Amino acid sequence: QLVESGGGLVQEGGSLRLSCTASEQSFDNAVMGWFRQEPGKEREFLAAAAWTVSTTWYADSVKGRFTVSTDNAKSQVYLEMTSLKPEDTAVYYCAAARRYSPHSTFYNYWGQGTQVTVSS
Repeated sequence: QLVESGGGLVQEGGSLRLSCTASEQSFDNAVMGWFRQEPGKEREFLAAAAWTVSTTWYADSVKGRFTVSTDNAKSQVYLEMTSLKPEDTAVYYCAAARRYSPHSTFYNYWGQGTQVTVSS
């Protein structure tokens, strides 16, 4: 089970940190991804991190503004978002996959999502 938290309303230029807690040991060797989805649009890959190696991946659209990290002891993965823009408004999801991919179809487990709203 994956549970996201940390979403909310923030002003343009502000920051938020999203957290995702993985409650099962079966995620220990997974790659954890962050996606977002706006109404009527496909899920967009943002970033991913591997639990077992210090490797991260980013979409070009968020590189330099978003940072993904893991805390293996807490089984949590984070998405630190800075310089937020109104177009970052979406539901944000964490997901787990056996290996890295920017495609949502490779991710077998998904959290329920957390809403991020950026006001101008």
